[in-house]
Amino acid sequence: MATYMTKRIIYMLITLFGISIISFAVIQLPPGDYLTSYITQLQAAGTVVDEAQIESLRRRYGLDKPIYMQYIKWVTGIFRGDFGRSFEWNESVRVLLGERLPLTIAISLATLIFTYCLAIPIGIYSAVRQYSWGDYLATFIGFIGLSIPDFLLALILMFLFYHLFGVSIGGLFSVAFEDAPWSWAKFKDMMDHLWVPMIVIGMSGTAGLIRTMRATTLDELGKDYVKMARSKGLPEWKVILKHPVRVAINPIVSTVGWELPRVVSGETIVAVVLSLPTTGPLLLQALLAQDMFLAGSFIMMLSVLTVIGTLISDFLLAIIDPRIRLE
Repeated sequence: MATYMTKRIIYMLITLFGISIISFAVIQLPPGDYLTSYITQLQAAGTVVDEAQIESLRRRYGLDKPIYMQYIKWVTGIFRGDFGRSFEWNESVRVLLGERLPLTIAISLATLIFTYCLAIPIGIYSAVRQYSWGDYLATFIGFIGLSIPDFLLALILMFLFYHLFGVSIGGLFSVAFEDAPWSWAKFKDMMDHLWVPMIVIGMSGTAGLIRTMRATTLDELGKDYVKMARSKGLPEWKVILKHPVRVAINPIVSTVGWELPRVVSGETIVAVVLSLPTTGPLLLQALLAQDMFLAGSFIMMLSVLTVIGTLISDFLLAIIDPRIRLE
């Protein structure tokens, strides 16, 4: 196990190094840079920008250096905890991430808990009670969840709650707590608002996992080892949970590595629609403004979540299924 972990960590570091190069190159692909866009905006507003001012801004942001030097400065800064400075916000990227990342993590963890705690039991029930009314209902809800985009579901919920109850479900805090310092009352207010983005973001993932859990459980229920367990006189619930579910859950566990970054990146449009103070709108603005340090830090964050999630998936699979040998 120790050897396997060491190898995987080395592979992770190599993968992240390659991703950092690709991420920085992709951000540089659009013509121009942040300074070019900024000067264009100033000129459109009627502001005269002389060459000395342009050169001063270029040196200030390090845009006078070759691309590989900009990359080296950025990637070496990451190891020191310095992600660079945001051009658009004129603020340290670490400060910007520190303000919004905890809220994003809270929404992401709540969404993952909601997704797996709902999808696995419903998928098992739908498989065990195949072609029952409960199975048809779960299938219908699954198709609805897969077909409706997250942002459209957010708009529908906002419309229904406003017109039926006169309540706005946008935002993550009440007006009285938006700028207030953290306290138990503010945390409770956040938890009262957390269920809306949790359901909206987690709906499509829940629907997909329900279908996966149902299909894999059905495939295992008809096998001989399940019939053998029933013939021994074991209770039905023990037969289901101890044998077919233990095998059928493998594909679900293997998706942990994809679900975590999917939730974080997939909440961008939902965050814009619901006015959530998370990293999603910040990432969108960074990409539109070609704010390379801020956008690159976000992409690296998603990459780290992906490789860590994949590593967690492998370890969980080894624990759940004894047939998997890490050696």
